[in-house]
Order: sequence, then C-alpha cells, then structure tokens
Amino acid sequence: MKKTNIFESIPPKIQEELFEEILSNEHIVIERIVSYGHTSPKSGWYNQERDEWVMVLEGEAVLCFEDEKELRLKAGDYLNIPAHTKHKVSWTKPECKTVWLAIHYQPR
Repeated sequence: MKKTNIFESIPPKIQEELFEEILSNEHIVIERIVSYGHTSPKSGWYNQERDEWVMVLEGEAVLCFEDEKELRLKAGDYLNIPAHTKHKVSWTKPECKTVWLAIHYQPR
C-alpha cells in the first residue's frame, strides 16, 4: 500500500490539460485531471462508452453539452454524465488550477 494525496505533485504550469490515471481495471477508471484555463478542442465532443462521474475538487469550470445546456461547477460540485452524452469543457479558471476527480464506469 502506498499513501498519496490528490493535491500533491501538480506542476505549477502545464502546456496541455493533465490526465493521470489513479486506478483502473476492466470495470472502472479513476483519474485526476488538472486544468489551468484549459478547454476541450473547439471542434468535436467527448462521446464516451462509459458513464462518467466527475467532481471539481478545486477551482471552477463550465461544462457544455450538445443540447446547448451549460453547467458551471465550483469546488465540491459533481455530476454524473451518462455514456454517449456529448459534452466538452468550455472554460476553466485561467488564473488558478482546476483539479477534477473523474470516475468512468460501465453503464447499467
């Protein structure tokens, strides 16, 4: 067993959004995502095979969905995104880091 902290080892500056797998098996993937003003590419959507539960641990973000609904998330906010729900990150707070916890799992 090795103890780690989700807020440690975060680089002070990154060129691209940082995706780090914490744990995975055939049923689940848990990852930490770090953004510093990063957004999804302008074209295209995330269209995932698995459901995704996501929580903002630190910072702020806006998620945009294909149906044009937008959700602003702040630290402590979370939601479940069903598989094949097209979405993207349209904004993260540029002057500080946004730390996400994402859990991808098989839909029921």
